[in-house]
Amino acid sequence: MGRPGSDLLDLLGQHGIPEKAGRAYLLACRAGPQTASELGRLSAVSRVEAYRIVRQLTQEGLLRATGGRPQRFEAIPPGELLDRWIHRASERVRRLEQDRTKILSDWENVRTEFDERDPRKFAVLEGRATIHRFLLKRIGAARRTVLLSASGRSLTSVIDSGLDRALSDAHGRGVKVRVATEVMSPNLADAKHLASTAELRHARGPVTNRAIVIDHAGALVYVSGEEGLGRTGEEQVALWSTAPMFVQLARDYHRRLWTAGERAESRFVELENPPAAVLPVALGKESVPFQRLKEIAALGMRASGVKEFRLHLPELIEAISRQLGREIAEKVEGRTPEEVARSLTRYYETHTMGHLTVLKERPLTLRVTGCFACTSDSPEIGRMMCPQLLRTVLETRLGQGWEVSKPDPTKHAIRGCLFTATAA
Repeated sequence: MGRPGSDLLDLLGQHGIPEKAGRAYLLACRAGPQTASELGRLSAVSRVEAYRIVRQLTQEGLLRATGGRPQRFEAIPPGELLDRWIHRASERVRRLEQDRTKILSDWENVRTEFDERDPRKFAVLEGRATIHRFLLKRIGAARRTVLLSASGRSLTSVIDSGLDRALSDAHGRGVKVRVATEVMSPNLADAKHLASTAELRHARGPVTNRAIVIDHAGALVYVSGEEGLGRTGEEQVALWSTAPMFVQLARDYHRRLWTAGERAESRFVELENPPAAVLPVALGKESVPFQRLKEIAALGMRASGVKEFRLHLPELIEAISRQLGREIAEKVEGRTPEEVARSLTRYYETHTMGHLTVLKERPLTLRVTGCFACTSDSPEIGRMMCPQLLRTVLETRLGQGWEVSKPDPTKHAIRGCLFTATAA
């Protein structure tokens, strides 16, 4: 069994009252009003210490002066003291409940703050809301440049999240804002909206990484999301870093897209005013587009008496090759020339296009035998078509210019077609 009053003495200690002062208070509760000297004698402390204890207990509200000379001090009843503590604790709990949402929100903001002194120089951001808050703050502090690389289908989320307003504000402060994306018919309205607040270019190749570079200070790259590993946009994860190599890689990626890109204004005109008619080709109905050409020719003959149409065969072959290359690029994989070439090898075999072999990786050297385009009647078609097709696949997948050599016609029958691909 504990000492008499020990529970209350422990509570006094928990509320910041030292043990000697706590004992003096308990003595004052039993003895009634006392002078400071009398309380000192009861507590077996010196007169100087007694005055200090009385002053502390008075300031804490445990003693109160009763008046008269000499001045006496009485203790407030323990029940009143406990009621006071209960009331204060209830107030703290009530305020904590009221401030719960704000406290957690502030914690999230602090949690995602990047410590520039952190030697690791990396921060992992989880969730759409967290990433957006972080980006809004960083873009708001940008001073020189903001470089955004984003796929066409993510433009809507850029606008819905409010990043477009942050980019517009940065542009208004004199910050150079550049956006490299894929401008297609479905996202034309979003692209036009962004183009009104930033410099925008249409990326000729697919944008496979969404990244934002802010000044030369840091870069954020999305690791997952609806375009990556996540099943939904809420499962987004992004990586922020100030590591110089990381920032430079992100800048280089944006520069490749930007340099090879098309001015947004030209792309808008192209989409709104298509320069060519589309003649679809379906398996088993290959003659349909040519029947359409026949109808056009007949119309021309009736209207003006024209007797012939000249088709420039090399241009026609190149146009078909580029279209084939873009379609194949959507079905193969790889982020490096070597990976794309290996994927092409499998594609050629499964689509009966011949046999493609990687002879060397640097420079990338390919051999094609049994080529679908090299017919015995018109082998020149293959020599013109295949280099353009391979070039388009590489440029579409890797987002930069490429040169592909034409095969040697004198060795075609013996060695197959050899192609050397080099980055432009």
